[in-house]
Amino acid sequence: MGDIGRILITGAGGFIGRAAVAQARAQGLQVVAVVRRTVAPEWDGGVTLVRADLSDPASVKALSGALRGCGAVIHAAAHPGGDADAAARDTLKGTAHLLAALPDAMRLVLVSSITVYDTGRALPGGTITETSPLFAEGAAPDTYANAKLAQETLARARGAPLWLMRPGAVWGPGRSWHALNGVDAGPVTITLTSDGDLPLTHVTHCARALVSAALIDPGGIVALNVIDDDRPTRARFVAAHRQRAGWPRLAIPLPWRVWLALTRVLSPLSAHLPGLLREAPLRARIMPLKWPNTALRETLGGHDDAPLEDMLDASMRADR
Repeated sequence: MGDIGRILITGAGGFIGRAAVAQARAQGLQVVAVVRRTVAPEWDGGVTLVRADLSDPASVKALSGALRGCGAVIHAAAHPGGDADAAARDTLKGTAHLLAALPDAMRLVLVSSITVYDTGRALPGGTITETSPLFAEGAAPDTYANAKLAQETLARARGAPLWLMRPGAVWGPGRSWHALNGVDAGPVTITLTSDGDLPLTHVTHCARALVSAALIDPGGIVALNVIDDDRPTRARFVAAHRQRAGWPRLAIPLPWRVWLALTRVLSPLSAHLPGLLREAPLRARIMPLKWPNTALRETLGGHDDAPLEDMLDASMRADR
């Protein structure tokens, strides 16, 4: 497709999308930013704003015009929560309408998630890579993961050139905490300790990987896990966050196997219990695993800007 000087980014008003716009502009790329309603005030003249609700079939026409002159698309628009209707609308219908608008040879960078991996088939201490098995479609333990699986299926059916980018827990300014640490109860967190990797990616690092992929022909359909070089344990992350943000006020460590035993005792009530009190979500989020980013670095290069603690410091400063 030749050198790329202009890309389209969906979900450009969201957490990952805004960071991708900033990263693309920092690399001198022109950006078509597709948003539904929010606009980032820091955007400059190199950003063309397109307002479109991708769940609306009319968006196909709007996108077809917006794609002129673009060499690649970063598709970051999706429903981030557990509402099944919203996921069907914003993640799946939105993706179907985008795919309908794409020219055949247009490079697509899909923002998926590591939640598509069937970690329940791994053993504690095992390693998850791009070749690890995925959940069967519809069989993941939560709505978000099932939507990402279905979204990947849609993109694969459209074919190459396609990057399936699977970020870990994305964090950064304004969003330094996440659901992979354990159980939160007001100012207290029960840290479900293990010696496994905490599969995090700072939003800046994630955005850099997405833009790098947009500039490279994958030569087919390629999946990459987007995870930082510095992968702390949960205990290290909680301690660092508590020191810098003052929260959680109290962190109580609990071996994850103790909590696993609790989920099994409560299994007759599992249909009525929240995520981490059910065994499948617990294994998906907390089970000690290794999450190497070898394929990411070998394929796209790059490295962390700084260790976890320094990135936390920078995120806290940005929040002030």
